[in-house]
Amino acid sequence: MRGRSALARGMKAGGAAIAGLAALGLLAGVLAACSTGGTGARDEGPARTDPVGAAADSASPSAPASPSAPSSAEAVRMVKRDPKVGADIKRDLKPCVADEYPVDVSYGTLTGSSRSDVVVNVMTCGDAVGIGTYVYRDEDGAYKNVFRDEEPPVYAEIDRGDLVVTKQVYEKGDSVASPSGEEIITYRWSGHGFAQESRTHNDYSNAVDGESPAPSDDAG
Repeated sequence: MRGRSALARGMKAGGAAIAGLAALGLLAGVLAACSTGGTGARDEGPARTDPVGAAADSASPSAPASPSAPSSAEAVRMVKRDPKVGADIKRDLKPCVADEYPVDVSYGTLTGSSRSDVVVNVMTCGDAVGIGTYVYRDEDGAYKNVFRDEEPPVYAEIDRGDLVVTKQVYEKGDSVASPSGEEIITYRWSGHGFAQESRTHNDYSNAVDGESPAPSDDAG
């Protein structure tokens, strides 16, 4: 009985060892299949085999960068060189502090040019009153003046593809900070120049800072 039990235990142990070896052999086969290009549940397509140099050579060349719009400093020089700008504005166009010029520069699409159109507002240093506004359009690689207004106070902006010019209206006794109203003129590019689209006049309230007029003596 003891001998049969020992033999049975030996056979059982040998069978477990054989089963273990078989499992190891199966695992090794699976790993070998994976390393030689076998596909499994996690495969997402064939690996890229193109050499780095070939991939770089086959890529299409990037398009050349388009010329950038002028900076604020370049816009100032553009105004100073512009023969359409009044001599008095050129003379007064000086830095207010250090190299800070009293100009506002805006970029956007107004004329359908390949480069951004440039709107330059020239102002006074003390009160920031607009004394001239200009629009520059790219033509054959150079910016050309296609609009100007030198009747102060004036200020221009780009609004949804239109040029909107605001003119403050002053009456006798008005301070610079408190105009009586404003004129808003909208221009649209017609292919050869700007044409007026609309004109709106707004009167400002006489009540300043929420103050109400004093009641008259016969109110009650």
